[in-house]
Amino acid sequence: MASSTRIHKPFVPETVSMRELTLRAVLLGLIMTVVLGAANAYLGLRAGMTIAATYPAAVISMAVLRGLKGSLLEENIARTAGSIGESVAAGAVFTLPAFLISHAWASFSFKDAYWKSTVLMLVGSVLGVLFVSLVRRVMVEDPELPFPESVAASEIHKAGQRGAQAAKYLFWNMGLGGLIYMLGRFGFFASDKDVLVRIGQLGSSRVSLGGADTNQIVATGGLTSFAAPSVSPAYLGVGYIIGPRLAALQFAGGVLAWGLLVPLLIYFLGPQLRAILPPNAQDTSWVDMAGAVGKYIVRPIAVGGMLVGAAHTLWRMRTSLLGGLRRAVADLKQTQEQASQLVRTERYMSSKAVFGLIGIVFLAMIALYVYFSGNVIAGIVAAIVMLILGFFFATVSGYLVGIIGSSNNPISGLTICTLVVAALLMVALGVSGKSGVTAVLGVAAVVCVSSAVAGELLQDFKVGYMLGGTPRSIQIVELIAVVVASAVMYFPLVLLHESNIIAGGTGLGDRALPAPQAGLMALLAQGIVGGNMPWPLVLVGILMGIAIIMMQVRSPMLVAVGMYLPLETTSAIFVGGIIRAIADRVCQQRGLNEAQKARVENSGVLTASGLIAGEALLGLAWAGLQFKPAWKNALIVTAHPFYTIGIAVMIGLALVMILIPLRSAGSPDEPAPPVAMM
Repeated sequence: MASSTRIHKPFVPETVSMRELTLRAVLLGLIMTVVLGAANAYLGLRAGMTIAATYPAAVISMAVLRGLKGSLLEENIARTAGSIGESVAAGAVFTLPAFLISHAWASFSFKDAYWKSTVLMLVGSVLGVLFVSLVRRVMVEDPELPFPESVAASEIHKAGQRGAQAAKYLFWNMGLGGLIYMLGRFGFFASDKDVLVRIGQLGSSRVSLGGADTNQIVATGGLTSFAAPSVSPAYLGVGYIIGPRLAALQFAGGVLAWGLLVPLLIYFLGPQLRAILPPNAQDTSWVDMAGAVGKYIVRPIAVGGMLVGAAHTLWRMRTSLLGGLRRAVADLKQTQEQASQLVRTERYMSSKAVFGLIGIVFLAMIALYVYFSGNVIAGIVAAIVMLILGFFFATVSGYLVGIIGSSNNPISGLTICTLVVAALLMVALGVSGKSGVTAVLGVAAVVCVSSAVAGELLQDFKVGYMLGGTPRSIQIVELIAVVVASAVMYFPLVLLHESNIIAGGTGLGDRALPAPQAGLMALLAQGIVGGNMPWPLVLVGILMGIAIIMMQVRSPMLVAVGMYLPLETTSAIFVGGIIRAIADRVCQQRGLNEAQKARVENSGVLTASGLIAGEALLGLAWAGLQFKPAWKNALIVTAHPFYTIGIAVMIGLALVMILIPLRSAGSPDEPAPPVAMM
């Protein structure tokens, strides 16, 4: 019987012998996974999101290995290893700070936190590789899954000359982003500015709750703060990449929080709040008071919105998710004889090895969760929950990546669902207090890292499938890379944490390092397990989230996250989105064809990625300077810089992000390149 199945032909035929899993490709990939992972850890703590490292890793591997006369498959191996650090970083920053914020861990010092952090990241990332190995073939070969970012990455590797040229956009803007960030730190301009806004007249404003003769009068009035956009190359770059619509949705959450809820609360609570301020408090003290209102009243409302947003996201994708699970179960029935007949480009690690490693990891997790919870039954239940939900959400994550790409993968939403299930189970088992919170966060951390790594690995499998790489080589280098990334990812986190404390902050969870997802995880775990959840505020947020869904807002989750983040962050990201909108508008006015628009988009994304990476890397360097205050103080120009200069810097960055990509439009007759971001 003739088959109607379309025969796949990889770019490098499976009969061709080519260097692939070489030492130089692996070493280059490991260097990139550490650097790009650390940069994304910085970005995740500050902005609450990470940026897919696939494209920078592809460009860097092209630039380095092409100069060393490396092969196409070596470049693919280096990119594969280099991009996975971002996923480990995402899992780390979304969950690990929660242990500190919730006081489940006494400190984040090396002695107290390194081995716990490393074990959680290592187990989660290894499980992500193993879980997706069980469902890889059916998803990679599914013609209904477009894998937009995988297609773009494979085309970048194919278009070698373009890849080398694109490296210029990345590296030059890394230098520019880092330079501007350091100039702000050294006081050449002010990166942030809080503006005090008077809401009524404290001491004289009144609100009547009745007619003209009523004595039901409430004293009102106070001062709130409104933060101007941060002068941040990274935030502008994030806004440029996610585009004006998503940036506007996130900023809308910031406006709801700081333009509606905080001023409203300050207006009615002002007289009470003044009573708890010091007698001689200056107006600037209201900045801290407004921050406390935002943190302890508005953020729980945002938590309710996030819960609804996460549930809505999963419900909206229910058909796709169930389809992915059915395909995964069907693939598990493949026999050993069928596997042995596969050609080189379809050979993976044996199922026996995969299941054996999963069993070993499962036993290790039982021991860890028993240690965390202090209860054998609770530890076993937590490990079982981790294994089941981990596999489920790893599959979900991989399927979502096949549809929308890893950049838009809602990892935090999947983790929230895991955390709520684990927390309710701990309560049902009678586990409470610090041990219960620790066990719940331990399950969430493993599932979060596992889901992030699974999605990225499936994307890498698809790239290898199209290029003609050997899947087993991809699995091997991924396992090596996640071990290395897990072993080192603690260090950028502790560096940022301790430097923030030295600079006068409180470390992870501070305004400078808000770690919004981790803060949400901590609040949920403490609230459900400890019984001190501010449920009325959360319920208000849930109803608000339902109302947002009824208004058919595209991403309710993004609005809720915007309420949780500092306003200076969301507004700066929004400015980046506006810059992208201006660039797109100019392209339209100039009448550029689709090929020219694709070249402009590619160079624009690489320009933005360079700005993000530059600030992130120099941000780590600045954090290191906190340990040498004499050096740092010697470099600071003034302690009172001007924000107006910062505005001029922001305008300059906008011109760079608009004009440089437009100059790469090229001739209308040139063929269209692959579009980097779909």
